[in-house]
Amino acid sequence: MVTRRLALSDQEEAVLLFGPHDKNIKEIERRFGVQVFVRPSDRLNEGGLTLAVRGNPKPVEQAVSTLTEMKRSALLGRRQGGRVESVDVPAAGLPRAAAAPADAVLMSVTGHAVRPRSANQKAYVKALQEKDMVFGIGPAGTGKTYLAVACAVSALERGVVSRIILTRPVVEAGEKLGFLPGDFYEKVHPYLKPLYDAFHSMVGAERFRAMRDEETIEIVPLAYMRGRTLDDAFAILDEAQNTTPEQMKMFLTRMGNGSRMAITGDVTQIDLDTQSRSGLVVIQDVLKSVSDVAFVWFSDTDVVRHPLIQKILKAYDQWDARGKTP
Repeated sequence: MVTRRLALSDQEEAVLLFGPHDKNIKEIERRFGVQVFVRPSDRLNEGGLTLAVRGNPKPVEQAVSTLTEMKRSALLGRRQGGRVESVDVPAAGLPRAAAAPADAVLMSVTGHAVRPRSANQKAYVKALQEKDMVFGIGPAGTGKTYLAVACAVSALERGVVSRIILTRPVVEAGEKLGFLPGDFYEKVHPYLKPLYDAFHSMVGAERFRAMRDEETIEIVPLAYMRGRTLDDAFAILDEAQNTTPEQMKMFLTRMGNGSRMAITGDVTQIDLDTQSRSGLVVIQDVLKSVSDVAFVWFSDTDVVRHPLIQKILKAYDQWDARGKTP
C-alpha cells in the first residue's frame, strides 16, 4: 500500500473536484480501487487542503493522474473568468479496476472481489439478496458476518436501503459497561471491532468513519435496539448465539417497512450462563415453518480463513466424539 498526496488551493477547488455529494471521489474510488480522503494542508496559515490517495501503487498513480487532470480543468476555467459549477471525472482514457467477477457481491476499496466461495456461501448470498430475513448459522471463519456486511453495503449502494444497522449482544465477563473508561464508543468498541474490520476492508476506514458520523452506518449493542423500528434498513445481528430468546424476539420485531435482516451466529460457541437458553437455538424451532424466512447452515468445509482452521475444527470434533478424554 502507498499513499500519494495532491495539494488543493482552497475549499472551492475541493468542492469542484469532489462534485455533488462527493460523486467524483466515489467514482475515483470505485474505478481504481483506492481510498481518497481530505486532510488539512501541511502549510501553516495558508488554509489549503490536501487530497490523500491510498492503495496499491499502480492504481494510486492512475487516480492521482486523473485528479490532477480534473484540477487542471478547474484551474483553467477559473482563470478564464467563468463560473465553474463542477468538474466531472474524465470518461475517456480512464483505466478501470479489473472487471468484477459475475458472482461478486461487491468490489472492496482495494479492488478485490467479495464473493461466495462454497456452495453454502452461494446459497447464503442468494438468500440475503432475495429474502427479507436470513439466518446464517455455523462455525467461525465461514464468512457469515463478512458476506452479510458485503450484501448490506451492496444494497446501500444500489439504493435498496438507506442505512445499515449492525448490532451484537454485549456479553459481559465481570465488568459492567458503565464502569469501563471512555465514552460510549470506547466502551463498546472491543465488542464491535469485528464489524468495524469488515467495513474497513470494504469501504475504507475514512469513508466508514464518515458514514458512521452521518449515521448511514450505525453499530450499536443489542440492548440499545429496544423500542426502535428499523425502516428502510439492512440490519445485521452478529454473535446471535449469545442472545436470550427474549432478546432475539425483541430484535426480530424491530423490522420495519423496506427492511432486511441477517442474523448470524455459531451455536457451538455460546457464552451465556448455563441457566439461559440461546435465542439462536430456540428460533430455529420457532420459525421452522415460516416460508419467508431462510436458514443457511455452514460447516467446517466452508471455512475461508487460514487452512489450519479447518484442521483445528476437525480436531475439536474428534476430541468431542471421544468424550473429551486425553
